[in-house]
Amino acid sequence: MYAVTAAADGERGGCLVGFASQCSIEPPRFMVWISTANRTYRIARRASHLAVHALRRDQKQVAELFGGRTGDDIDKFGRVAWRPGEGGAPVLDDSCAWLVGRVQERVDGGDHVGFLLVPVAQSPSGPERPPLLRFSDVADLSPGHPA
Repeated sequence: MYAVTAAADGERGGCLVGFASQCSIEPPRFMVWISTANRTYRIARRASHLAVHALRRDQKQVAELFGGRTGDDIDKFGRVAWRPGEGGAPVLDDSCAWLVGRVQERVDGGDHVGFLLVPVAQSPSGPERPPLLRFSDVADLSPGHPA
């Protein structure tokens, strides 16, 4: 599971996504799919960059914030430590790994849109590889918006 964040025109958004993957080694590319029902999608489609964050298994509260709440009702970024990354994409301070990618292309996939990202910044590599948050860890989460 990943938290994806975006910023455009003075707005910030972030959501929890399960559809994301490296999709090319050379050149490096990463694809992330965002539900068109999400407020984050409405911001991401105007954003030049997105930040993608891998979450540790002990970060279920962050997953609940970004997956179970909507930015239509609360300021998610007032509840987590973050900083602006490339293109203004919010980078969450406490994620175990992150990348910021320039949006190269958008692909209509039905109820989700794929954002093809060209990585432009990433978290430093660390010696530790903590257990990552998986779908089974958040399967009981009620979404802030229907997927």
